[in-house]
Amino acid sequence: MPRETTDGVASRAIVLKEMRFRYPGGGFALEVPELAVAAGEAVAVVGSSGSGKTTLLHLVAGILNPESGDVLLDGVRIGTLSDAERRNLRSATIGLVFQDFELVPHLDVLENILLPYFLHARLALDAAARARAERIAQDLGIADKLRRRIGALSHGERQRVAIARALVPEPRILLADEPTGSLDATNATAVRDLILRQVRARRMTLLFVTHARELIGAFDRVVDIRQFEPRSER
Repeated sequence: MPRETTDGVASRAIVLKEMRFRYPGGGFALEVPELAVAAGEAVAVVGSSGSGKTTLLHLVAGILNPESGDVLLDGVRIGTLSDAERRNLRSATIGLVFQDFELVPHLDVLENILLPYFLHARLALDAAARARAERIAQDLGIADKLRRRIGALSHGERQRVAIARALVPEPRILLADEPTGSLDATNATAVRDLILRQVRARRMTLLFVTHARELIGAFDRVVDIRQFEPRSER
């Protein structure tokens, strides 16, 4: 895939330039004149519920397409790619931690962690991948749960499974969508710190969206989603 190099953006993990998005039928919109996230940077995106944080993540991941402007992922203009090419780039580059976890109840913990390897042909489920899954599970404190079904886990354990699943393919970028949204302050801080430790140990880039402003002090930078509301709609 061709990479943009003329203005140095290829050295950045995520770049949005003059990007505008609006859901069909009007209503909610985002305008991002410029947002750049350096490789290895941990950025918190803060805002209230319904303010567009998840939409921003979906635009970065190529799940949604802007109506104008550019979104670049590792220097690739994802708006120029086909659906299949975007899926391949996403599976090669991004780990996603969903707010509602999106775990598969009839699979055990290890199978849920390895789920990306069953869904994406480009990922090879070999001995190294299995060993990495077990090592990450150990790091996250769920190594003794690998053969349990999801229904037998606590909320916090399910959250750790979701984090492990995002990490095991060794993505360069991690997108975390309100991963602490349903937790109390103590547990929210613990999960934030857990994610930051894993990201920094692996030198990954992180976009962590949250409505909890008390969590943002540990990040390299904070972006307030309100700055991307169209001026006429503020």
